[in-house]
Amino acid sequence: MTAPDRTHTADGTLRAWQDPALPVADRVEALLAEMTLEEKIGQLGSRWIGNDMQPEQEVEPDGAHNVAPMQDVFAASGTVPIEEAARHGLGHLTRVFGSTPVTAAEGAAEVVRLQQEVVKQSRLGIPALVHEECLTGFTTYGATVYPAAIAWGATFDPELVERMASAIGRDMRAVGVHQGLSPVLDVVRDYRWGRVEETIGEDPYLVATLGAAYVRGLERAGVIATLKHFAGYSASRAARNHGPVPMGRRELMDMILPTFETAIAEGGARSVMNSYSDVDGVPAAADPWLLTEVLRDEWGFTGTVVSDYWAIAFLAKMHQVAADHEEAGVLALTAGLDVELPDTLGFGQHLAERVRRGELPESLIDRAARRLLTQKVELGLLDPDWTPEKSVAGADAVDLDSPDNRALARELAERSIVLLDAGTALPLLGEGRTGPRRLALVGPCADDPRTFMGCYAFPNHVLPRYPGLGLGLEAPSLLDALRAELPDAEIVHERGCDWRDEDRSGFDAAIHAAREADLCVAVVGDLAGLFGNGTSGEGCDVEDLRLPGAQEDLLVELAATGTPVVVVVVSGRPYALGRVRDRAAALVQAFMPGEEGGAAIAGVLSGRVQPSGKLPVQIPRSPGGQPGTYLQPPLGSDSHGISNLDPTPLFPFGHGTSYTTFEVDDLEISGDEVPTDGEFTVSVRVRNTGGRAGEEVVQLYLHDVLAQVTRPVRQLAGFARVRLEPGESARATFAVHADRTAFTGRDLRRVVEPGDVEVFVGTSASDLPCRGRVRLTGPLRHVGRGRRLVTPVVVRPAAGPEQGGTDAAQS
Repeated sequence: MTAPDRTHTADGTLRAWQDPALPVADRVEALLAEMTLEEKIGQLGSRWIGNDMQPEQEVEPDGAHNVAPMQDVFAASGTVPIEEAARHGLGHLTRVFGSTPVTAAEGAAEVVRLQQEVVKQSRLGIPALVHEECLTGFTTYGATVYPAAIAWGATFDPELVERMASAIGRDMRAVGVHQGLSPVLDVVRDYRWGRVEETIGEDPYLVATLGAAYVRGLERAGVIATLKHFAGYSASRAARNHGPVPMGRRELMDMILPTFETAIAEGGARSVMNSYSDVDGVPAAADPWLLTEVLRDEWGFTGTVVSDYWAIAFLAKMHQVAADHEEAGVLALTAGLDVELPDTLGFGQHLAERVRRGELPESLIDRAARRLLTQKVELGLLDPDWTPEKSVAGADAVDLDSPDNRALARELAERSIVLLDAGTALPLLGEGRTGPRRLALVGPCADDPRTFMGCYAFPNHVLPRYPGLGLGLEAPSLLDALRAELPDAEIVHERGCDWRDEDRSGFDAAIHAAREADLCVAVVGDLAGLFGNGTSGEGCDVEDLRLPGAQEDLLVELAATGTPVVVVVVSGRPYALGRVRDRAAALVQAFMPGEEGGAAIAGVLSGRVQPSGKLPVQIPRSPGGQPGTYLQPPLGSDSHGISNLDPTPLFPFGHGTSYTTFEVDDLEISGDEVPTDGEFTVSVRVRNTGGRAGEEVVQLYLHDVLAQVTRPVRQLAGFARVRLEPGESARATFAVHADRTAFTGRDLRRVVEPGDVEVFVGTSASDLPCRGRVRLTGPLRHVGRGRRLVTPVVVRPAAGPEQGGTDAAQS
């Protein structure tokens, strides 16, 4: 088959849809007018060539090495050759880089080959979009592994997250990738859920501001950001992956949806991916209220909705709301889903037959195709000079784990580590301390850098299929890093136990090493995996929040030696540490800090790195009684003597200490009253009262004193990172619009209600020394699109010109 002239018509003129001088919308309409029904449907599908398992790499029958849910079940359904898949055109190419270990050059060559086939096989020669995963970095062999998303939350630093996303996007775009399937904007509702590590935290405002920052960075690099999982996925019953979500619309609208709305309005996201779950019995992939009424009609979203992998087929196989794949495709398309990933099952050519029989309006096909073709025009794929070879023009020069990437990964790691309690042991050096002469390093996370990486990092995501390849990059363990950090110390390493089994045969050696040492550092927590092959990650949910396996018992026995024990938890979720805290000489929480995590943790322990991370989730006291995030109304925030279960956490949301001290005081509020469409300012002084430079995260919380529905006792409304030298002070001023007090009322409309609002400012959800009150006056207001979603904040020295601009809460 000879490829047609993609550039000109028969009379030699440039096709209108390929004319860069024309507006995007005009080009898209011209192309739609030229396409057959089958060609428009072709744009709604995808092909995952990497899912065609070779015999030596086949997934096990139970799906033990799947990288997507039920991959082994659906793989056989999508194994048509690329020539057949692209016969009428193709919307997406799935995970060319992220399915098997390939170098940047090999992956780029495969992109070129596949794009050549897509262009050659179809009449109009329209290339496909190439998408990849990119949550902890570009998910491909040898690419930088940045900290997990829960660690971004711990930084409270949107500007840093934005820089990371830009670096990820530049690497992806250089090798021909157009769309990244990140960020995850699910708000944590139950810590037992395996995918907590993929979230940014438990507060909608924190997730929204950092998520929008990630979107800005990726989109600025020319890669389409994909918001997921829309919506409610993180609130499944019993925290079971893909479990039903027993949530009413008010909670969904106030706790879950604002993160997505902000990332669209403030970040400019161009794609959304549906959730697998059903909310109150309606699967997200078949919910027109969610995908059309809210997303498009209310928020004005104009991009594409792509399915999570096989989510359309799940409507038939798992949700049982459709008889087969074909009916599932009709349901999803009607609801507002545009592109099916990772292979075409529900959006196949059977849709053309239904259109011709009058069972499906062709306008729905046009609607979805128009959205995808708009992105292809915006990305330059339909320009006359586009070629498969030019799409990977930067592949020869790109270093997927460059020194700049690694420096950025280390900065993120250092800022994400949370010093829960310095106790009596930290820092190891400085302040008159010379460090231990003999140090025992114990625990399953002490000498395995995989524990620093999330389940969507390539070494944990794909490389378990290829055990001979190692990690594919340099990632020093904590043992390596501590030996470099403390060259004068004798460091004895004993594993003690594994991550999740109950084998205690290594206890004796670990206890002996601790007893003979001046100090013991015990490193416990998680190893991420997929579908039960880890203690954290997709499909790795837990029954309670006790440290996995025998790790807590190991800590208790180590403490019984009398040697001071510094406990470092490297994990993807918070674990209950109530039994550990009083036995530990210090407590440190590291949320999967990435390939540079070893050096970052070692630097915090020694004192070389000033810790400044804050908890994006609470640390529970006891392993049961879940769920229980800090966002609770009065009946959920205190036992009130009615229940014997106390929900008070061991460490609250926003907590984190450092090797200096700070004071937050001198609250000023611009006025006692403000209209329900007005704005007020909240200002506090922050002082470094210790002996070292450091950074404090000042946090603003609000509480609606009396409302028509129950409201959280307090909820984060703004934050600012403030860096200060010893003795220095600064003033942080928040501009709070009345829209920031809005909530979903009894009639399910979002309102700003007159009445009193309590104002709290401090350094965690529980440490709030500054308290005041503002009265909102005037009529009740209904608010929708265009409402203020962020709280700008300016940080200035106590006297003088502006110090640092704004925090990342301001877009």
